Amino acid sequence: MADTGPEELAVLALVSRGLTVTAVARRLDVSERTVRRRLRTAADDLGVDSTIEAVLAAVRRRLI
Repeated sequence: MADTGPEELAVLALVSRGLTVTAVARRLDVSERTVRRRLRTAADDLGVDSTIEAVLAAVRRRLI
């Protein structure tokens, strides 16, 4: 399992606050595709299968 990077954690933190992919992309000034890729990378790094699980894992591990 790789370390989750700061870009992925930033996306997870915003998603955990209820922002949509579109809103996260606007806030971070990146494309929606980049947000989705970072969510997928975070889920892979955290060893889970979905965005929700990634957010929960990050919270439980006190990463966000």
